[in-house]
Amino acid sequence: MSRSEAAALAGTRDEAVFSEPWQAEAFALVVALNERGVFSWTEWADALSAQVRHPDAAADGSDYYDRWLAALEGLLVHKGLVAQADVEALTAAWHRAAHATPHGQPILLENDPMQAETGV
Repeated sequence: MSRSEAAALAGTRDEAVFSEPWQAEAFALVVALNERGVFSWTEWADALSAQVRHPDAAADGSDYYDRWLAALEGLLVHKGLVAQADVEALTAAWHRAAHATPHGQPILLENDPMQAETGV
């Protein structure tokens, strides 16, 4: 799928396709990884479909991009490109950074208090 085809699937510029910037970034990451041959569209569709059908998925689809991200993480773990423990550690670091970030400020991984303590 080309970038223009992906953009067409995402909608026109007049439509709000992504409610948050991270959703657009996750979408773009999937397109870029596919273009680089990391996974096929069939592999992606299977991973995303499994996440959307997951028993914990919101019936109204309101967690669609959360499912998108979970599918991406799972596919990268399945392909051996990242360890599940690393995904979990990074997720926890982002959550800590979010809680440590003042309201209205960008959430930066550098805001993770544990990172400041360990320097990692």
